[in-house]
Amino acid sequence: MASPQPDWAAIDRDPRFQALHKKKTSFLWGLMVFSIVYYFLLPVGAAYFQDLFKIKVWGALNVGLLFALSEFIVAWVVAAIYAKRANREFDAMAAEIALDAHKIGGSK
Repeated sequence: MASPQPDWAAIDRDPRFQALHKKKTSFLWGLMVFSIVYYFLLPVGAAYFQDLFKIKVWGALNVGLLFALSEFIVAWVVAAIYAKRANREFDAMAAEIALDAHKIGGSK
């Protein structure tokens, strides 16, 4: 016998799900805005701050190359920040909703 399907519309209306969605969405928007701004600092810096980007740091390595390499580090840091927050907060909220999914709004 197949298990009854959850009422997805009722889950979507559940205040706990709404709170989870709002927290997660606002957090992700913040991370995305930061990431996009940081990403576009490289071409803007290369175009408008060439003297700064040409400063030699060590051998042929200059500020522009270091900034370009920092893009990778920032991407990993953003991913780590999201993973930490998701593990600490979002996953617990989602697990609570998942445990009650069959009770929310009644099963179909």
